[in-house]
Amino acid sequence: MSEETADLVVIMITGPENKRRLPSAFFLAATAAASEQNVIMYFTGPATELLKTGVPENIHPMEGGKSIADFMKNAMDNGVQMMGCRQSLELNGMDESDLAYPDLPLLTPSQALPSLGSAGKVLTW
Repeated sequence: MSEETADLVVIMITGPENKRRLPSAFFLAATAAASEQNVIMYFTGPATELLKTGVPENIHPMEGGKSIADFMKNAMDNGVQMMGCRQSLELNGMDESDLAYPDLPLLTPSQALPSLGSAGKVLTW
């Protein structure tokens, strides 16, 4: 995790169950990062499934539109740092070998909350 205090943290709770809600979180995070803000997205609960290989590629909020993987890539390309909740992996029947991003930081809530809570703004999505 970056030593720099985040300007914006997006705590992702929404997962594949609400695909039409997902693009906005990635778009807001990417826009903030492109504006030179330090942005972190922390995936927990059902949102952890979005980190699984093959899942975001197959979620299309609009038929014929971009996949969630495209929105995630745009966010990362703009400098958004993504991390996952280690405990949520097990709750979603996953382990580290399921992750599409092998270098993705995994933190327990107690490890993540001090840094996430010190951010300038925190959004839950």
